Amino acid sequence: MAAPLRPMKAAPSAELPGDPARWAYEVKWDGMRVVTGVEAGRVAAWSANGTDATARFPELQALGEALAGRGPIVLDGEVVALDPSTGRPDFGRLQPRMQAGSPAAVSRIAAEVAVSYVLFDLLELDGRSLLDEPYEARRALLEATVPAGPTWFVAGAQADGQALLDAVTAQGLEGVVAKRRDSRYEPGRRSSAWIKVKVRRHQELVVAGWLPGTGAREATFGSLLVGYHDPPAEEGRDAGPLRYAGRVGTGFRDPLLRSLRARLDAAAVADCPFDPEPPREVVRLAHWLRPEMVIEVAHAEWTADGVLRHPSYLGERTDKAPEEVGRLP
Repeated sequence: MAAPLRPMKAAPSAELPGDPARWAYEVKWDGMRVVTGVEAGRVAAWSANGTDATARFPELQALGEALAGRGPIVLDGEVVALDPSTGRPDFGRLQPRMQAGSPAAVSRIAAEVAVSYVLFDLLELDGRSLLDEPYEARRALLEATVPAGPTWFVAGAQADGQALLDAVTAQGLEGVVAKRRDSRYEPGRRSSAWIKVKVRRHQELVVAGWLPGTGAREATFGSLLVGYHDPPAEEGRDAGPLRYAGRVGTGFRDPLLRSLRARLDAAAVADCPFDPEPPREVVRLAHWLRPEMVIEVAHAEWTADGVLRHPSYLGERTDKAPEEVGRLP
């Protein structure tokens, strides 16, 4: 089965559009964006950057059985790992499932960390493209086509955006996505027809260097040097320069420190990838890297000089291309 088009992306905003006649509102799920193709009872899955993710999530094969009577179907959604005690998506808990590299590792980790597939769009039905159909029509077909299952469900859409935002805030979820009811699906594009407002301050960043550690971390590293492209790559536009966004030194567990250090050594380069260079006190001690690894951090805010305050590592985004990483509000 050929890989489908890249998923449509939402534009970041500090506030939601407020006209429920024009907009519908959904929870923003904290997981891995996955597009699936279902054909002849078989499911194939791809991450947002087009990587084949089928083997990582064997639970999704049951979706193929549930839709076996239909022609080719393409679905868009988010794979999440729910915290068993709170029921909230936990991106850190999802990390081992995203990175499992062998069938044995997938089988072992799947027994420990279950995932759910949250569906929110239908791009093809019985071999017919729905990309030019309005969001509202695609949603109706999605709800009518896909029954709830043991490892997947169709996400709800609400008419009251502020009420949903308040509920998301109270429950500690990631945020809300507003989708214009008449919008077509624009593969691979970040469109203002979809607007995302985050409650929790998360930021994807490109790792382009590291600083040595001291004490217990002398053998690994002290912090990662991170940045974002300004502007990020979009369809028809190359990525701009990589801007320095600060250093990330917390949130790492010991086994991860050791495995990351080996990867940092393998990605070493001589020249600084940031433009302009970071402050002199950083450059003096820095080890530079090929800017290929993407991570997600939690943080307090952006400072006036354009770096993150109190960033903490949450996990690696193997589903994100570094050139597409830009700064969020």
